[in-house]
Amino acid sequence: MSLDDTQGTAAAAPALTRQVPLHFKRHNFEAFCYDATGCSVMYNGRYQVQKAEGEASPPKPAGDYREAWGSAELGIRNFPAPAEVRWTSKDGTAHEAKIDIAEIFKDELIWHNLPKEAMTDFYAGPVAGAPDIYLEVDDRTINVYTAMFIPTRKEQIPGNKDSDFRKDIFLVWSRTY
Repeated sequence: MSLDDTQGTAAAAPALTRQVPLHFKRHNFEAFCYDATGCSVMYNGRYQVQKAEGEASPPKPAGDYREAWGSAELGIRNFPAPAEVRWTSKDGTAHEAKIDIAEIFKDELIWHNLPKEAMTDFYAGPVAGAPDIYLEVDDRTINVYTAMFIPTRKEQIPGNKDSDFRKDIFLVWSRTY
């Protein structure tokens, strides 16, 4: 069992994130468990996932399953205590971890991959909206992702007037136990 989870691998923010820095003071959150048993994720004072001991989580869906992700809890002020995660991996090993979302997102940057000229003016000043933060338990690995709905000046699907946005999902942090 591990409670010190500062050793995870952090990804580098895309270059355009640094070139066009958008900051956030609130975030949305959801957790998902795959290929685990008895998985629970406590964040912001409540269970985001709570499976009974011995209750199996499904395997990851086929295809690009992350495209269907939304957020269950909205407008969380930056940042509550670390997420507390407990689960048993497929090999029967029990795990316990604290994932410090505040440390992972200490710069409060919204990750994106768009130049400023491609964005619609959707924010005032240095603060944009609330990004989605996802915590995924997958067997022995915890991944933290982020995504932000960013309005664009042009349609992303030519001819589809409702496609004037991007919501790219980025892997921000990962650790295998």
